[in-house]
Amino acid sequence: MIGILLLLLVFPFHTEVKGTNSIIRLGVIQIQPADICKLFVNLALAKYLSRIETNFSQPRSQLIAAAITLVPALISIAQSETGLALVYFSFFLVMFREGLPPSYLVIGFSLAVLVVATLLVDKNILAIVLTGIAFLSIYLLRRQIKRQRGLLATIVIIWITCVSVQRFAVPFIFTKVLQKHQVERIFNLIGRENPYANQNTVESTEVETEKPKKVDDNYNVKQSKIAIGSGGVLGVGFLKGTQTRFDFVPEQRTDFIFCTIGEGFGFIGSITFLGIYFFLLMRIVMIAERQRSVFSRCYAYGVASVLFFHIAINICMTIGLAPVIGIPLPFISYGGTSLLTFTVMLFIMIRLDADRQMVLR
Repeated sequence: MIGILLLLLVFPFHTEVKGTNSIIRLGVIQIQPADICKLFVNLALAKYLSRIETNFSQPRSQLIAAAITLVPALISIAQSETGLALVYFSFFLVMFREGLPPSYLVIGFSLAVLVVATLLVDKNILAIVLTGIAFLSIYLLRRQIKRQRGLLATIVIIWITCVSVQRFAVPFIFTKVLQKHQVERIFNLIGRENPYANQNTVESTEVETEKPKKVDDNYNVKQSKIAIGSGGVLGVGFLKGTQTRFDFVPEQRTDFIFCTIGEGFGFIGSITFLGIYFFLLMRIVMIAERQRSVFSRCYAYGVASVLFFHIAINICMTIGLAPVIGIPLPFISYGGTSLLTFTVMLFIMIRLDADRQMVLR
């Protein structure tokens, strides 16, 4: 409840910073409740999963656990903080560890593939392909359909759902939920023109006297790639990189700080740096597995999941394998709220591990 309260306080007291409305300014101090709330969600989810009466094989328990995770994510989206909202999906890894059926993972992966296919393939062609797959499934399963009458209805429902996602859900998200620059970054990543360019902006009633200059939404990623590539195998040396030293890379102290490491220390330095992260994650997983308490185990896996998501997405952003969504690199990117949140999460985990012989509820 504390995390939700902090998120709700953003709406009347927020300060807009670089297009996001998720910052609360207290004098010279700026805090981001959407970042801090990850700690409270981790604690709440671990507490719920460790309850004796929680039966994670029942849909009711699964829905409650999903609500604990997704409600803060939806509030974060309302604050134009889509990047941090996606971080909350990392807690589903904890749920899978505690018994969430693998079918949910298959459904989630299938939806992700469908969304990507919607962006890459013409909508009419994709609808025909989905219809063909449905008819082929009915033909191949015709004998089972005769014995199980509900199987045909299941196939039809899946087909209707896929077509609805492709026809209505994806266009709605790209025109009503995501911001214009976020949509541009996604289509720049896949190398296609944005078909929603004229749909997700409010048309002006005034006559334009001058055509606005087109902004390169992929500029940050291009400069980041140049910086990392210029580092070569051994790097150009600490604070000697031209791309980062002369500020060709925007946000190089926050979201794109990995390119500073890549340029200064090269491939060898980057691999060493990632190896340190890998060792940290493996150490957290080892700590999680040796816990006698379900609460401590779930909390430790939550810490590992959030760290892994931040590391993977941030580095993929800097090398052009993921759209830029504004996720900091743990313990490296500049930002007091992020550093405080990750530090407290680790401190709590270490304290729980010190009492691992006790069974906490």
